[in-house]
Amino acid sequence: MIIQISKFLLKLAGWKSVGSLVPVKKCIISGAPHTSSWDFVISWLFYTSIGGKANVLIKKEFFFWPLGFLLKKMGGIPTDRSKGANLIRQVIKQFNERDHMHLAITPEGTRKPVKKWKAGFHTIARNANIPLYVVSFDWGRKVVTLWGEFELTDNAAEDIKRLKAFYCEKGVKGKYPENFLCD
Repeated sequence: MIIQISKFLLKLAGWKSVGSLVPVKKCIISGAPHTSSWDFVISWLFYTSIGGKANVLIKKEFFFWPLGFLLKKMGGIPTDRSKGANLIRQVIKQFNERDHMHLAITPEGTRKPVKKWKAGFHTIARNANIPLYVVSFDWGRKVVTLWGEFELTDNAAEDIKRLKAFYCEKGVKGKYPENFLCD
């Protein structure tokens, strides 16, 4: 039932989806460009509409009643940003303890324009020995696309550079295009 409702709402909002459910039990799903809080809603509807359930890291400040209850039901994991690297260790631990976990992360780390993307997703993927899959939410064409697996190496800086170039080459536009920097 939730799959049909998600498909209907996505279509009602004028969005199309391309791609299928990630075929592995554990992975990180990189989503970009992240320029609006609405990216969460669109990506959640997309992944739910294809039968998936992804977790997302959300600032703990958003987990107040009744929003917190809803966010947890939607796969939200409250995070305390003040713990820094400890958060990465906690996420790796969750991957190691769970049988199934698809963690959706925005590599920019914020909705504001940033030149340097965060490396936490790379650290988590390499240390938990899980693959990275790439999704884009293109507000210009209103298409969410799950592109497939993105091969990671031991060089986080180069991998992030390649990942950013991937999104930029696809020409995807954020809801607020000025907040997604390709240079």
